[in-house]
Amino acid sequence: MPSTLPVPDPAALAHSEQLRVHIAEAIRAAGGWLPFSSYMALALYAPGLGYYAAGSTKFGAAGDFVTAPGLTPLFGQTVARTVAAVLAETGGEVLELGAGEGHLAVDLLHGLADLEAVPQRYYILEVSAELRARQQARLAEYAPRWNNRVVWLETLPTAFTGVILGNELLDALPVESVHRCAEGLFERGVSVADNGPFVWADQPVSNTDLQKLGGLFPAVDGYVSEISLAVPALIRSLAGVLKRGALLFFDYGFPRAEFYHPQRAQGTLMCHYRHHSHTDPFWLPGLNDITAHVDFSAVAEAGEEAGLDLLGYTSQGAYLLQAGLLDQLAALELRTPTYLRAVVAVQRLLQPHEMGELFKVIALGRGVSAALPGFSGNDRRHAL
Repeated sequence: MPSTLPVPDPAALAHSEQLRVHIAEAIRAAGGWLPFSSYMALALYAPGLGYYAAGSTKFGAAGDFVTAPGLTPLFGQTVARTVAAVLAETGGEVLELGAGEGHLAVDLLHGLADLEAVPQRYYILEVSAELRARQQARLAEYAPRWNNRVVWLETLPTAFTGVILGNELLDALPVESVHRCAEGLFERGVSVADNGPFVWADQPVSNTDLQKLGGLFPAVDGYVSEISLAVPALIRSLAGVLKRGALLFFDYGFPRAEFYHPQRAQGTLMCHYRHHSHTDPFWLPGLNDITAHVDFSAVAEAGEEAGLDLLGYTSQGAYLLQAGLLDQLAALELRTPTYLRAVVAVQRLLQPHEMGELFKVIALGRGVSAALPGFSGNDRRHAL
C-alpha cells in the first residue's frame, strides 16, 4: 500500500489479524473461494470483528470519513422539510436505516420540531451494537426531549407507514465484482495465497442476474465493475413493508449509463482509512471501510418493479438548494463561529467537485401525490 497511509497501532493490527484469520477460515470452509460480496460482508459486518461491528471510531475528524450529517446540522434540518411533507400527507413514523453516530437523527428531530411535525416514533434500525450505543448517547445529550419517542430495531417491521431513509447506507452493502475479458464474464472472488494473503480469483459467472447485468458492460477487454444484488433486494424488502409513504436515500453513485462507462474500466470499489482513500480491499481487513458507488438505475427499477412510484431523483446539491438549505443558513447569526463553520460545510455539501454532484438523492413512494421539497427543480429521473 502507499506509504502515505497512517500506520495502525499494535492493538488495531492485532484486531485486523483476528479478522483475517476468521475470513481465511471461511474461505477454506467454502472450498477455497468466496464471492467478493461474501468477503466484503465479513470484512464489514463479522460479529465483533468487522469494520462496522467493532469499536473503532469511523466518522468525523477522528475517524475514517465524514458524512453530510456530520458536517453540519443544517443538512438534517433541511431534509426534515421533505420528511415533514410526506408525513403531512401519509401520517406515520420515521425509520432511519444505519444511523451512524446519530447526527442525522438528532438534526431531523430538531428540524421536524421546528415544523411541528415530530412523529410519535422515530425508529432506528442498527445492526452494530457499538454504533447503537453511540447513537443513544448522542440523542440523550442533544435531543433528550424526544428520548421516549426513539426506538431501536434489529429487524424491519412487518408493516410501516411514513418515511424510511438512509444516508450513505447503500454504498456499504456488499457487492459482486465482475470481470469481462475476451474469454467471457468472470466473477471475481477471494482466495488465500500459499503464503497467507488474500488474492483475487476468477470463476465463470453462473448467476443469471450477474450474467444479465454483466452483459451491459462495455466491450472492453479487462473491464471490471461492481454489481449489487443486495441493494435491489433491500429496496424490494422495504417496498414489501411500506404501506404508504416514501423511501429516501442519499448516496454517491450514478445512473447505469454513467456507472458502466467505458472509461470507468476498474470499477468504483474504494476503501477509506483515516481520511485516506485506497483501492485494496484486502489491506488490513476490519480497519478500513469498503464501499462501491450506487447504480441508481437499479434502485429505481427495483422500486418500480415492487410497485413503488419514482418520486424524484437529482443531485444532492440541487436537492439541498431546492429544499431550503440556504434558508437554514440565513437563519443563523452572521459572523459567529457557528455561522462561519456552517458556511464552510454548506460549500462542501453544494460544490460540484465536493459532495454536490457526486452524491445523489432518490425518493420512491406509495400513496404520495404531493411534490416533495427538494425534487421540483433539476429533475433527473429521465437519466435513470
